[in-house]
Amino acid sequence: MKTNTLTLTNFNGREFTLHTYTQEQNKFLVQPAHPLVIVIPGGSFNHLAQREGEPVALAYMSHGYNAAVMEYNLVQDPGKIYPDAALDVLTTVKYFRTHAAEYHIDPQKVVTVGFSAGGHVASAANVLADSEKFSQRFGYDADAVRPNLTILGYPLINIEKIGFDVPEDQKGKYPEEPELLDTAKGVTEKTPATFIVQAWDDPVVLIGNSLEYMNALNEHNVSCEAHLFHQGLHGFSLARPEMVTKEREWQDNPHAANWFKLSLEWLDGQWQK
Repeated sequence: MKTNTLTLTNFNGREFTLHTYTQEQNKFLVQPAHPLVIVIPGGSFNHLAQREGEPVALAYMSHGYNAAVMEYNLVQDPGKIYPDAALDVLTTVKYFRTHAAEYHIDPQKVVTVGFSAGGHVASAANVLADSEKFSQRFGYDADAVRPNLTILGYPLINIEKIGFDVPEDQKGKYPEEPELLDTAKGVTEKTPATFIVQAWDDPVVLIGNSLEYMNALNEHNVSCEAHLFHQGLHGFSLARPEMVTKEREWQDNPHAANWFKLSLEWLDGQWQK
């Protein structure tokens, strides 16, 4: 495996950091070009959750994917979160498609994987990809920046559907556009097919987020697979015992951990279409 840390500049001129994980090239492979996952961690927009970054990237790598973990601007950084956080995603997609041969990836097998606040970033990027307003403003082509598929883990979709009060000093950092405040409103028939996982008892990102997004996908005839586990709370990531943090033993959840295997099966089915 080769790893690297890059600094890219998004369509708005803002720099962001990308960590890449590339399989060693094996010329004897039947399919030498790998699919790519772009992992976008959560963290309430005030930090980036480590458990939702590199461990997820490495898990997909163990099944033949190349991977990247994307950092994005947070509430303590200058300026607002959007549109830059979403533009970081679109810039990353375009970067890998442009450098597909260098990273041994299939440019038509690019997946965004967003957790919690990172799910909002991933879904907002899908909104921007097909927004004529934003594409004209920032000068990108939708087909060049739109991911092929999206995976959302306990995703924030509607900023108003959270289980706590947003601090007053953070409210000015959030977007004003309705389709970015609630990314379900920005779903179109071109939104990538989506895989969603969440726990029904999530006290942080309320389950209505996933339900609202699923309904929007359905209304626009976009394929979706969703797994809503009856227990799991919030932030379980891969839900494996080696990733449990102090005083959060519930993060070890063998039942919810099945989402990862299910996502692989879903991805395989999508690639075979």
